[in-house]
Amino acid sequence: MPKHDIHSEAFLHSLMRRQLRLSIACAATFLIALLGLPLLNYFFPDAMAFRVFGFTLTWFVLGVLFFPFVWLIAWVFIRRSIALEEAEVREATNEDGQVGR
Repeated sequence: MPKHDIHSEAFLHSLMRRQLRLSIACAATFLIALLGLPLLNYFFPDAMAFRVFGFTLTWFVLGVLFFPFVWLIAWVFIRRSIALEEAEVREATNEDGQVGR
């Protein structure tokens, strides 16, 4: 891929496209978890009624595991987003440390 100026439209569009894909992946993961719990309750009510630390599995997932899961998605998004930005800057920078034009 040719080197280009980090202030150019091509650079910004490339970065925005990659971040959009990351955003969609994180949003899809969240929606699967959010919509998956009611579906699991509907299709597997006996399994979801199983007791874990005094809670039904449904309430354990919803009350205990869901918040850390959302934090994990956010952490992955932030780390990957920063990595994407750094990769784009490295790609746009010459071997001499000069920004390509």
